[in-house]
Amino acid sequence: MKKTIITATFLAMFVLGTVPTYAQIASNNTVQLDQSIRPFHIRIPDAKITDLKARLRNTKWPDKELVNNETQGVELATMKSLAEYWLTKYDWRKIESKLNSYPQYITNIDGVDIHFIHVRSKNKNALPIIITHGWPGSVIEQLKIIEPLTNPEKFGGKKEDAFDVVIPSIPGNGFSGKPTELGWNPVRVAKAWITLMDRLGYHKYVAQGGDWGNAISENMALIAPKSLLGIHTNMAATVPSEISQALAKGIIPADLGPDEKNAFMQLDFFYKKGLGYANEMSLRPQTLYAIDDSPVGLAAWMLDHDDRSQKLITRVFAGQQEGLSKDDILDNISLYWFTNTGISSARLYWEASQGSTAGFFDPRGLKIPVAVSAFPDEIYAVPKTWAQRAYPKLIYFNKLEKGGHFAAWEQPELFTKEMRNAFRSLRSDL
Repeated sequence: MKKTIITATFLAMFVLGTVPTYAQIASNNTVQLDQSIRPFHIRIPDAKITDLKARLRNTKWPDKELVNNETQGVELATMKSLAEYWLTKYDWRKIESKLNSYPQYITNIDGVDIHFIHVRSKNKNALPIIITHGWPGSVIEQLKIIEPLTNPEKFGGKKEDAFDVVIPSIPGNGFSGKPTELGWNPVRVAKAWITLMDRLGYHKYVAQGGDWGNAISENMALIAPKSLLGIHTNMAATVPSEISQALAKGIIPADLGPDEKNAFMQLDFFYKKGLGYANEMSLRPQTLYAIDDSPVGLAAWMLDHDDRSQKLITRVFAGQQEGLSKDDILDNISLYWFTNTGISSARLYWEASQGSTAGFFDPRGLKIPVAVSAFPDEIYAVPKTWAQRAYPKLIYFNKLEKGGHFAAWEQPELFTKEMRNAFRSLRSDL
């Protein structure tokens, strides 16, 4: 029998038949478990919600920006609108109830508690998929696609389109544990995900991710190609070396096709004007005390992730209808706030930068099947020519007309169709 160490409090919970909440686990730091998988239930204490509202009321606001656009950062009007809605109309208990409507679990891998959602399809031939969020995302990004993937017949698909869905929280994010030692970079997270899928009894499966989710999925492909049938990415690492060199010199190559030129200009903008948050988190994540102390500070930092997402969110809080609602946006920000993971999530950027000279979008030399969805408002919309060079076994490519960095969250119907089409050819390999 595998050794298990638990506290008397934790043992009593199981004897009494109760499921520990996040707050109970977080306050009971001596709990250590082996490879067991135990149910997880979220219940944020009322006192934490009261504290959030008090901090929102007492926000110390800066002066208005000196320009009539977002070039100096997230605009004051946007943040005041967000804070007012957060304080007076937003209800955390709705998303808490939604999260708790799905089977959630905790298991300890490599010394860190890993939180994950696991929904099995009723179809016994369902294809297992592990989906990884990025920053500033969370498992909330994928909630809208769980039912369409696991129960396709109810959402315009066929029985044979079904997936078993596993959605973990990256260590330091959400309800997963916070690493207390160095070394939790994307490679180590990839190894943890491979262990997780094996522990769940999945020995052949696919993976999906964008942002850090892509980096983790691609590393899984390098580490466990025999288990991983293929991956899908909505933020691919495909930038050719000559393009990276041209970007560094600020010279636009003359021989670029239309999609390649568009991608080049998107990347040029990102590296010159949109990379500030990543630079700070890569170099000095611990300096960001304000995002763990101020909800408005955290929200502004998260909104200023990429230009197109920020503009979409600005439109939402100005009263326009978009793929994301005010509640959607505040669900995710509130998750970071209540779990106090502003700085702990930022450390992944620091970890990834240690000893690595590779760029985030540099090809990694994958040899397994890869599917790519190019959304126009991503940090860069991947050209098919670059995807073909980066992925010798490119099995699917689609250029979409709508969607950005949070594609599954913003455009769940399109994203679900992409998952079905991307992996259809791999199902016979199960």
